[in-house]
Amino acid sequence: MIGTTLQDIRAHITTLASEAGAYYLVCARYGDRPVPASGLRFESRSVARAAARATEQYRAALRRYDPQLPHYDVIVCQDDHPEAVTQQERHRCTDTSWTLSDPVLVGQVRTDHDLVEFCHRVAAAVFETLSAYERDAVESAVMDAYFEFAEQLSDPDGLCLCLLEGMATEIATRLSASEQVKIIADATARVNADRLHSGKPVESGSVDAALSRLGDLGLVGSYEQTDGDRNTTSIEMSDYALSPSDERLPLLPVLTELYRCGQQWTPVSASQSNGDDDWHVEFVAVDETVPTRASASPVAPEVV
Repeated sequence: MIGTTLQDIRAHITTLASEAGAYYLVCARYGDRPVPASGLRFESRSVARAAARATEQYRAALRRYDPQLPHYDVIVCQDDHPEAVTQQERHRCTDTSWTLSDPVLVGQVRTDHDLVEFCHRVAAAVFETLSAYERDAVESAVMDAYFEFAEQLSDPDGLCLCLLEGMATEIATRLSASEQVKIIADATARVNADRLHSGKPVESGSVDAALSRLGDLGLVGSYEQTDGDRNTTSIEMSDYALSPSDERLPLLPVLTELYRCGQQWTPVSASQSNGDDDWHVEFVAVDETVPTRASASPVAPEVV
């Protein structure tokens, strides 16, 4: 990434934070606590405004990869009793005398807020991890591939899915399988940290819990886990929202949710089931083995 990295900006915002602070940041339009300042509090309004400017810088850096990343009206709120603040109260306590972001352009309305936000959280976490591992070539390749999609699509929901597709494909072809596992584990830890800071629980659970979450977001339709043993399993997914590329099935959001629920499985193959968007994916436990052949990819396994 050119210039200040996402990791650097996040670290700066963290240094501004104070656990006992009465000020925090929120999006006036949606009520979201903006990443990477979600869950952080600041000791004064001036410090909170500095954090808001850094938060916008962070989102602007991410927008280099995703020009359709929604603009937030980041504002400073004051509250001396954070444990008593509800989502509705956050809308009422906004400091409307000062905002940061440009308004959302007419026609650039998010039709599925949760899906778009999920995609951007995952993408930001992966970009941060690639930056930490100094994988600049992979970052640049993802950005180039995404810009090609952006020239063809104007729907922000579709673009956020294309971002994950392109990211998975470039990682799959440029990093070894063991490196990919490390990237996913690190990125998932960052996603979990954001969920913890935003007040949302970081759940541990089953494969079913992970796929249920993806179903709620609209990334998969129906699903079923086929009984295996402690080392192998398989999943049937219908209406999967991401499309194969270069004969690989991008499974970045699936892996992120599985890892977030404590289910560390490595996909080893994918095959179509009934229709174009229906898939059968075979997994092995990460603790048992990571595929070593050159074409193997946990992030985007080969379609067989």
